Amino acid sequence: MMRSLFSGVSGLQNHQTRMDVIGNNISNINTTGFKRNRVNFQDIIYQQLQGAARPTEDLGGVNPKEVGLGMSVASIDTIHIQGSLQTTGVQTDLAIVGQGFFVLDDMGKQLYTRAGAFSLDMDGVLVNPANGMKVQGWMAEELDGVNRIDVSSTVGEIIIPVGSKDPARETSIVNFACNLDKRMPVLPEDATGAQLRDARWSTSIKIYDSLGDERILQVEFTRVPGTANSWNAEVNVDPQNDIPTNTTIGFGEEPPAVGGPQAFIVNFSNNGTLLSAEDGAGNVSGASGQVQMFVAYDVQTATPNEDGTLVRQEFVLNLGTVGGFTNSITQYAESSSSKAVEQNGRAMGYLENFKIDSSGVITGVYSNGSTRDIGQVAIATFANQGGLEKAGDNTFRMSNNSGLANIGPSGVAGKGKIIAGTLEMSNVDMADQFVDMIVTQRGFQANSKTIQTADQLLQELLTLKR
Repeated sequence: MMRSLFSGVSGLQNHQTRMDVIGNNISNINTTGFKRNRVNFQDIIYQQLQGAARPTEDLGGVNPKEVGLGMSVASIDTIHIQGSLQTTGVQTDLAIVGQGFFVLDDMGKQLYTRAGAFSLDMDGVLVNPANGMKVQGWMAEELDGVNRIDVSSTVGEIIIPVGSKDPARETSIVNFACNLDKRMPVLPEDATGAQLRDARWSTSIKIYDSLGDERILQVEFTRVPGTANSWNAEVNVDPQNDIPTNTTIGFGEEPPAVGGPQAFIVNFSNNGTLLSAEDGAGNVSGASGQVQMFVAYDVQTATPNEDGTLVRQEFVLNLGTVGGFTNSITQYAESSSSKAVEQNGRAMGYLENFKIDSSGVITGVYSNGSTRDIGQVAIATFANQGGLEKAGDNTFRMSNNSGLANIGPSGVAGKGKIIAGTLEMSNVDMADQFVDMIVTQRGFQANSKTIQTADQLLQELLTLKR
């Protein structure tokens, strides 16, 4: 009879634990990134009144007689199913769709969370504003003029320096891919000025010097008299300036000096594709590959050299590939155009805005029109995410049964994708919790009745003496 009392007590205690878990789930129904818990019960040790007996020739087998001594909590599981996404429009709010956790640095310790309500602190560091933990990832490093992110390196804090300067970069290459109208009239060999003007096409593009000053590169094409597939191209930087920039162009390892050729000839095949180019010194490009020429001009706004000469700015004029047409200068029977002309220089600018894509890459948008990768947010996955320990503040920590953190970029090796401007809500289902609450309450009441009934039986025993 005493066994039933203690069995009822174990039922009361453990149903109270289950009620505590349900209460915690309901209290966090609106907590960002919260993962609900579930309680599983199991029976505990049994007192054996009689053991089992095997069958004999005369009698069959006898089953054991055992009396259970109550129940216990088998496990309290964390249910890591996806929560609903809420759109916030805040660019630093991040949610993960799929597996994985954001990595946070708590004074040298790594913690993990699904709650992506982040913001920038005064130093531009991406943090959790509730506790100051720093979001971990990789910063981009500039290599050959391009920002690259090494996701194989150790993760660290992410700094988004809004308002910081983007230094000016001089133009080093100009890709020319215009089309020259094949239908323009073929000029006689003794063509005069008026006839030359009728067979002329001019195109221009903005380029930048080392100080970030904007320049105008103008290339003026005129049919070579007496030919159908050759054009003379005159190159000039800032043609509107009163003081000439002494623009020169040519092949070779170094740009031609002041006073050198200012024009070149471009030849096309009968298919309208680039065939070759010839500079003013008679040098001809190869029969295949890229056709690139060197251009140099004076920068009047720069401090002159020690010998008093003006500083010369240099860049490569890329006409495209021999036989190519996608990113090459062409001659088709279409209107002449200057489309697909680009250069890699820029003026100085300021970081005005940034955006985060589905792979967690943070791209800065600058006032000078350029965009550059700033960094990338890291994602951690575990062999057994159910083995993580809750550390408070919506975070988890590794345990002996979770496995080591596999940290990498979003969308790789089973890691989920990042959605910016959204937050993952709690995965607590109110209807499910209320039903579980009713079941828990009835279980608690039933166990209390067991204790009451056992007490009444003991009371009857006590009254036998009277």
